[in-house]
Amino acid sequence: MKKAERDEKAGKSVGIWIRVSTEDQAKGESPEHHERRARFYADSKGWAVREVYHLEGVSGKSVFDHPETKRMLADMKRGHITGLIFSKLARLARNTRELLDFADLFREADADLISLQESIDTSTPAGRLFYTMIAAMAQWEREEIAERVAVSVTVRAKLGKPLGGQAPFGYQWLNRALVPHPDEAPVYRRMCELFAEHKRKKTVARLLNEAGFRTRNGSLWSDTSVLRLLQDPTGKGRHRLNYTRSRGNRKAWDFKPESEWEYVDVEAVVAADLWDRCNAILNEQKGAHKRPARRAVQLFAGIAFCECGQKMYVPSNTPKYVCYKCRNKIPVDDLEAVYVDELKGVFLSKSRLEEELKRSDEAISEKEGLLKVKLQEREKNRQEIDRVYRLYVDEKLNGDQFADFYRPLEERKKQLEDEVPRLQAELDVLKINGVSADEVLAEATDLYSRWPTFERELKRRVVESITDKIVVGRDEVSIHLAHIPSSREELTEKQRNFRDSWRRRA
Repeated sequence: MKKAERDEKAGKSVGIWIRVSTEDQAKGESPEHHERRARFYADSKGWAVREVYHLEGVSGKSVFDHPETKRMLADMKRGHITGLIFSKLARLARNTRELLDFADLFREADADLISLQESIDTSTPAGRLFYTMIAAMAQWEREEIAERVAVSVTVRAKLGKPLGGQAPFGYQWLNRALVPHPDEAPVYRRMCELFAEHKRKKTVARLLNEAGFRTRNGSLWSDTSVLRLLQDPTGKGRHRLNYTRSRGNRKAWDFKPESEWEYVDVEAVVAADLWDRCNAILNEQKGAHKRPARRAVQLFAGIAFCECGQKMYVPSNTPKYVCYKCRNKIPVDDLEAVYVDELKGVFLSKSRLEEELKRSDEAISEKEGLLKVKLQEREKNRQEIDRVYRLYVDEKLNGDQFADFYRPLEERKKQLEDEVPRLQAELDVLKINGVSADEVLAEATDLYSRWPTFERELKRRVVESITDKIVVGRDEVSIHLAHIPSSREELTEKQRNFRDSWRRRA
């Protein structure tokens, strides 16, 4: 069952995030205004508003430690809300790192972020594509920065400059150089001697603990901490650099290819032959207890179908997607090439998108004109209220006259306070359901051009975000992309025509 269908069936529950700046309030956009706009949007989607999170007057520089943020994240993690609506990204957080952290946390919880100003709704295919590309750009930037840092670290080390970072156990930074620690180095040597003798990590940890030795932070030794230190070549005088890369969060990482590793000579704390003997034992044990590798998830798993209707799978003994019913096959590389070619045809054909999205843009333009009129009327109403009040203060109007003038103005003010956020919400729905051609082209063209550089996991996220189904026939492959409004949403006649036209083409 698709996520959109699951949301509709279960009755999606959302929260509203209110953080209004002084500038917004000066424009007449109070916290109540933002809440009404978000509620109207939720109503138009058939969603239930469960919580409102108030952060009025809170700086956007860092919001993660705010009590309301913690309450919101707790609600999201336990499934109390499955989406968060906010007026614009800058109101969620101004810190780019925190915005990306929010995106990661919500994606892990299968929850959605809805930004009304930027027309982002990750419950829609276009919204998921947008955030996937944001993640792609962020990952690329992190990798670029990491590469530059790695190169600079190596250069600084070779020039004898300080490397920074925490010193490995057994070492300390002294006079900008990595040197043996007088208290920790003997413990490290003893660890290697015990492992060479007993050949068991847990035994070594137990013996160290019984002897009263502790880790740097005062904890008991474990087999994991023993293994990590035994495998670090710094102990034998070869400090390793540029050997890991982050998976996109602070705690998860992988080893880089050994060809990219760098080494810097430092003073050894154990003899090289003892370190080598310990690691030879570890390698032998690893080979004896090696578990079968986990099979990688194929790029189009669960999305590739045979023309007979059966799902296609990649058996372990062949690099092809296979239909077990009729034995239809297609090589893995060929299917990816066809898919990328379809992305090129869709994303690089400007006329193909602009022609079909023109109708949706017209509906948006019409709604924007109406909203502009209402905003002007609201400002005029505010000025009239101020003028009548000044006349009363200056005693140019008596009480009855003031009431006669003020009452209809106040009633109209209340009507406009409902009409403006309602129109904004209707415009939000139109914009999110029909992303403009320029936005799609600008973002998706970059997606296509950088596809070869993406890691497999990122490619899989892109496929899941924008692909409904791939049908493999004997002579052709049909790819059904999904960046259109879903049929369950209320659409204008123009939008419905656009949607149907897109489906025929896709």
